[in-house]
Amino acid sequence: MLQNLLSLLDWIYKKKCYFCKNSKEAVKMCSKCYEQMEFLPVRVNRIIDGKKIYCAGVYSKNLQKLIRGLKYHNQRDLAYYLAKFMAEYFSKITDKKDFEVVPVPIYHKRERKRKYNHMVLTGEEFCRITSATLNTGLIKRVKDTRPQYKLKRDERVKNLSNAFKADKTNYHGKTILIIDDICTTGSTFEEMIKELKKNGINDIICFAATTPFEDIK
Repeated sequence: MLQNLLSLLDWIYKKKCYFCKNSKEAVKMCSKCYEQMEFLPVRVNRIIDGKKIYCAGVYSKNLQKLIRGLKYHNQRDLAYYLAKFMAEYFSKITDKKDFEVVPVPIYHKRERKRKYNHMVLTGEEFCRITSATLNTGLIKRVKDTRPQYKLKRDERVKNLSNAFKADKTNYHGKTILIIDDICTTGSTFEEMIKELKKNGINDIICFAATTPFEDIK
């Protein structure tokens, strides 16, 4: 009787895929839905202030749903799958592992309200997979900026002006790998690069999980 009850509870609370709702694998993202996410070609997506920007995939379909679920709907388990996707792409760029991974920070009030920074969760998983070092103390967001997706290019630049503050005492001399979920115009990366360079930190690569544009060069 007890075993039947436990089996019933296992069945009731079995994890379903967030995307197709199938519970066969009992995971948040089944292998079929994960494999449907498409990588962009392995190349530099753009150059910002002399620094290379890479983007792993296009912001659409399952990849878009993954990011929105993780970012807005408290689906924290999805951080692993976003990190895995990013790590698979990044392994084709370099086999170097000696990075300080810096997730794009969010303003402290917003993080308190949301209760987490989805890119920090992704960064933790990314570092577990790649053996890189997570660094969340190097740079902070000190300005409560407006959501970038609502703004035009010039408005984005103004919105992010002086939004970040670096603390060089938390820099350990490794290559900085800034990670974010979406790179649209690159304004966030640009402002972070500017702040880091102002503090004498120049060994920087930027890496976004997605971009809305496939053909930026």
